[in-house]
Amino acid sequence: MSASQPAARVSRAVPRGLSRTGPVLFSYGFRPFFLGGGLWAIAAMVLWIAAIAGHVDLAGDYGAPNWHAHEMLFGFASAVLAGFLLTAVPNWTGRLPVSGWPLGGLFGLWCAGRAALLATDAIGVVAAAVIDGLFLPALLAICTREVVAGRKWKDLKVLGGLLALSIANGVFHMAAIDGGHDHVTIRLAAAAYVVLVMIVGGRIVPSFTRNWLNKSGRTDFPVPYNRYDTAAILGGVAALAAWTAAPEHPATAGLGLAAAVLHGVRLHRWRGWTTAPEKLLVILHIAYAFVPLGLLAIGFSALGGLEERSVLHLLSVGAIACMMLAVMTRASLGHTGRALTASRLTVAAYAALVLCALVRPLGEAFPDASAEIYAASGVLWIAAFGLFCLEYAPILARKRRAPL
Repeated sequence: MSASQPAARVSRAVPRGLSRTGPVLFSYGFRPFFLGGGLWAIAAMVLWIAAIAGHVDLAGDYGAPNWHAHEMLFGFASAVLAGFLLTAVPNWTGRLPVSGWPLGGLFGLWCAGRAALLATDAIGVVAAAVIDGLFLPALLAICTREVVAGRKWKDLKVLGGLLALSIANGVFHMAAIDGGHDHVTIRLAAAAYVVLVMIVGGRIVPSFTRNWLNKSGRTDFPVPYNRYDTAAILGGVAALAAWTAAPEHPATAGLGLAAAVLHGVRLHRWRGWTTAPEKLLVILHIAYAFVPLGLLAIGFSALGGLEERSVLHLLSVGAIACMMLAVMTRASLGHTGRALTASRLTVAAYAALVLCALVRPLGEAFPDASAEIYAASGVLWIAAFGLFCLEYAPILARKRRAPL
């Protein structure tokens, strides 16, 4: 190998969030979408609490319950997913990231959806649904173009989850326009996100754990991806598909319990206890632990032992939101040139969100205290993302530091 080859490789490397022209916020996909997702997580929960307390009439004819479910799954979560994909896909394909005004336009499309669903009385439910429905297909088109151009065919399976979310969003809107609340579509959306956690989490959790252990001079690495992981993912997909279509069927109970065991063993193979000194890694393992826990809940729910709402919150807050917060903090630090270590504020945000995921289902076990439990859950959610925004908003809006 000649001395000039490493230099050539460096020159072709994908830039890590360097702001060359235009606003720093639009220099890389994670910046606007992680910040926007974090702020919207707070605002949407405050509005929902105000609505159920009777202080505001939320979303007009669209319906406050529909709006809340939509904005958690297709508003907040879609922003974080966009930030992740627009940052990860360039790494997978070796192509330059979407940045500048094209990124600003995509972010504006997401913002337009949030505004439209709050203005249904002014513009109508159909118009609001159409405006909101543009974002996910646009994101899918951009990511598909990049994956195909980079010939990374194995990554098309990740885009399958994005396609499912795009379809689910449209179907949910159609049900809301007709005055309904589509539980099937809500389960489909949650299932699509959990499958993405299974696929992407199965890539990053053991990889980041191995890298950290290697830097620490240890060799007790996680088990590399093999056929067991494929079997676990397929088992999880089967259980989530059954839950989506028939949540109370006996077969769903069997599939859910079996998949819970598969993913519990999968998590154990990643040796999460070895990461105890670094909470930036610990939270990845904790977030993934909600996958087998949620699958276990699916099994118990199908047997009549748990309400569907509790299952949904374990999956949406535990597996989905906790993994998203873990990825948001790590990517925000790493792609802005900061040390990959969790501060006290970050650890407090993690703790608040994990408690939120665990507290919310207790409302079913203690019905007399359900109002207080739900309120505590909402406060913990706001605290988690409030702490994230407090620490990471300046990081996301500033120029990248020099490499450490």
